[in-house]
Amino acid sequence: MLDSAFFHRWVVAVAAAVDREADRLTELDSAIGDADHGSNLRRGFAAVVEAQGVEPPGSPGAVLGFAGRKLISTVGGASGPLYGTLLRRTGKALGEAPEVSVSELAAALRAGTDAVAQLGGAAPGDKTMLDALIPAVEALEAAEKDDAPAAFRAARDAAESGALATVPLRARKGRASYLGERSVGHQDPGATSAALLFRTFAEIAEATEVSEATG
Repeated sequence: MLDSAFFHRWVVAVAAAVDREADRLTELDSAIGDADHGSNLRRGFAAVVEAQGVEPPGSPGAVLGFAGRKLISTVGGASGPLYGTLLRRTGKALGEAPEVSVSELAAALRAGTDAVAQLGGAAPGDKTMLDALIPAVEALEAAEKDDAPAAFRAARDAAESGALATVPLRARKGRASYLGERSVGHQDPGATSAALLFRTFAEIAEATEVSEATG
């Protein structure tokens, strides 16, 4: 089962991962967007970590909901509302339970991903963050739920493959869509940052398993 401490560690780890990858995300965004994706996410997740350190939410759903609201209020452009909606809707779906299973998280992430699709009016293949999110959620739903690290590794691999698969796509949504055929050949920055979320889930799940085994 995954408790609030797991999600606190995840948020901190996501902020660190975004900080490390911010320049790469911005470089990807400079080719087909506004060249601010990395800097926006860095600012947003740093604000989430700082605020949660002052008054940590007490349940998995509360952690994610809080993070989503903070991203919406902190991050400009499209990434704030989209990532904020993802986390806020996922948190709402988890409710107030003190612990959640991998299956429950997968179902909640499905609700969050559906909300992102509705907000952005996007679908798989449009060269957006959904091209990483949807395969990751599907992999998490299909994974063996009794082995959380393996489940999150499967989701990570699916997300990273989905992000790479955006390279040959023509963008049909967002700023990149204005480029038409010139958007082909570039990896989508939103899908790339979405894959970071699942890479971090896998890292935290593995670290938690090791800690519990040796503790």
